[in-house]
Amino acid sequence: IKIHKRLADGISQIGNDKYDVVFIDCPPNFNIVTKNAIVASNHLLIPAKPDYLSTLGIDYLIFSLNKLINDYNEYSGFDELERQDNISPTILGIVFTMVTIYNNQPIQTMRPFIEQTKKLGKPVFDQYIRENKTMFGDAPQYGVPVALNYYSSGTYAYVAKEL
Repeated sequence: IKIHKRLADGISQIGNDKYDVVFIDCPPNFNIVTKNAIVASNHLLIPAKPDYLSTLGIDYLIFSLNKLINDYNEYSGFDELERQDNISPTILGIVFTMVTIYNNQPIQTMRPFIEQTKKLGKPVFDQYIRENKTMFGDAPQYGVPVALNYYSSGTYAYVAKEL
């Protein structure tokens, strides 16, 4: 329990008046980094690619998330000297990324996975993050997030506006 609380403890030392929002980007697996981020979070945003393995992983993530929350809350009360607060992060929603758009909608092969995900009972954002290898591939070299960069091309400007 103490290990899972390390990131939350670090963020609390900064002070709540310093930031309005803290985004924590995690690897696409359920390891100690992801567990620390979940324990430190009030809300979760789940990015997913609309394909077979990614959408299958959403169900596994939700199961693992619920297990982590239950285990953390159960075991946090065992040590009276270091009793931890219960956690209850909520899922804000699932946002689909790397979406190929054709005629203003995801391509046919992606749509069934989006619909299947909507049946999980968790919110799914209507807005998609479309795939654009040129824009997203070049972003790190400029050190500016894609959404904050200036684009003169109509296509790039449109993608940045969507973000």
